[in-house]
Amino acid sequence: MDTDIDTTGPATEGTPATGPAVADPATGPATTTDADGITHTAVNGIRTLLAPRSGPVTAGLLFRVGRADETLATSGITHLVEHLALHRHGLSDLHYNGSTSAAHTHFHVTGTPADVVEYLNGVCAALRDLPMDRLETEKEILRTEAAGRGRGPGHGMALWRYGSRSYGLTDYAEAGLHRITAHNVRDWAGTWFTAENAVLWITSDTLPEGLDLTLPTGTWHPVPEATSALPATPAYFQGDEGGLVLTSVLPRSTEAGLLTEVLGKELFRALRQKGGYSYTAAAEYCPRDTASATVIAYADALPEKQDAMVGAFVDVLAKLRAGRIEQADLDSVRTAALAQFDVPELAAAKLPAQAMNLLMRHRDLTVAEARAQIEAVTLADLQRVARELWAGALMQVPRRGVDWAGLTAAPATSPDTVTGRRYTSLEDRDLALLVAGDGVSLVGPGQQVTVRYAACSLMYVFPDGARHLVGHDGFTLTVEPTLHGITAAELAPLDAGVPPAAVVRMPPRDPARIPQPRKAEPAAPKATRSTAVTVVLWLLGLASGFLTVVLGLLVLGETDAELTPDGPDWTAVGGFGIVCLMFLVPWLLVLRHRLKGKG
Repeated sequence: MDTDIDTTGPATEGTPATGPAVADPATGPATTTDADGITHTAVNGIRTLLAPRSGPVTAGLLFRVGRADETLATSGITHLVEHLALHRHGLSDLHYNGSTSAAHTHFHVTGTPADVVEYLNGVCAALRDLPMDRLETEKEILRTEAAGRGRGPGHGMALWRYGSRSYGLTDYAEAGLHRITAHNVRDWAGTWFTAENAVLWITSDTLPEGLDLTLPTGTWHPVPEATSALPATPAYFQGDEGGLVLTSVLPRSTEAGLLTEVLGKELFRALRQKGGYSYTAAAEYCPRDTASATVIAYADALPEKQDAMVGAFVDVLAKLRAGRIEQADLDSVRTAALAQFDVPELAAAKLPAQAMNLLMRHRDLTVAEARAQIEAVTLADLQRVARELWAGALMQVPRRGVDWAGLTAAPATSPDTVTGRRYTSLEDRDLALLVAGDGVSLVGPGQQVTVRYAACSLMYVFPDGARHLVGHDGFTLTVEPTLHGITAAELAPLDAGVPPAAVVRMPPRDPARIPQPRKAEPAAPKATRSTAVTVVLWLLGLASGFLTVVLGLLVLGETDAELTPDGPDWTAVGGFGIVCLMFLVPWLLVLRHRLKGKG
């Protein structure tokens, strides 16, 4: 379900039914109140929602910009602006924070009305004049934050689904931090952190006195179009986690939210209670943008139970697609969904989700409309959504493939290679780098990765000559001159072909981190080889001399009439002669080699 109170309807390109408040130049911002008691007004041109709540005041300032709006070469810039905007607050007793997600950035605070005014005014003042003296320091803080960040269920799924663009960027490190300049940051803040691209919500029936949220003027930005790195779905790939994760992208709807709750119940029942395979088996519904939501389902298992867990997981999805859904399960999740409206101060509880819908231009339902939609969902609706979920599914499995279940393996290699100059690896003759005018490939047994320059999201350039490339499809390729014997001049096609906007120049690497070809086994010392040859020469020489003498005596004996009255046995002489040659010929060859070596 959506964050807080779920009152979403079908996505629309226009504004919510109540519409934004419209300011009159003569009288100031217009104020309206919707059917659920939420007041719509404006502060310094920022659309604003108000609803009273007892206790401390909570406020949130939302901007329609997030990581999915960046490129891989500029990734981290939105998060950097957020950090810079909060720096001047320093140590404070205020309960405040900021967050950057795929499609929005949120500044929020809880405290007295004066605290809220101080915080929001400070954020907007900082956005107008960001503390650029903190730029490099905040970059280091972001890198430290990323290094300590844990990975939850589904990490890596976005990369496989979207590649290295749009929503796939949430699975990448903030790779653009080395490139981002003060000019870039100011330009980004002036383009995205504007009054028209923001929504404010406050748990109060009136605006606190003293608000000054002046921001640059601009335009509202629609959510980015999702990219795709999957040729077909349902698909799977093998991960290294100890469980199974499935994601699917569905249209945002009440039916999808309820189906997700039913799926979670079925997984828990089948995998934990009945099978005993999993400790955790659950499903989540997460709105992604204006029109779409992501369903995430996951289950864990010990290594010896993973195969059984995967089979049971797939069986649950097949059961839902076949329509074998219990009415009692639908009634249960329906009751839980309706219960969210039975809370005190309902209008204030709705504020965060309604503000998000307003920001995303997603139609917001009144409580009455939302109740009616929940009541109207049928078992047939859930079956239809279950089939849609399976059709768009991407599954990470722990060990074996799941082709038997009707899923297609997601691409693990590029479909083709470039035709260009070949640079064989200095440590593996079966591995080669191909450099062409339109792209670069790395090929070898079971390996085929290609990055076309026109479809390159990022190219790290290191002073030692290395190039690390990431394609739009998420495939990565590393060009290490030390491993392929390629010169700076021979790397010219990469530098000329990759768009400048995708290039990030990196600082020098620690020499210990520059890979070097594995050294071949050291050759035997020359003195040792010479001694060995001498020994062999003497042994063969002595054996040949001895056998030659014996052969001579044998010939004399065979030709002596007194010793051999019946005549000589030349067959015996010839056989012994062959044995003699078997030692004499190698001796002559070794002797010739020794004489040539000395010459």
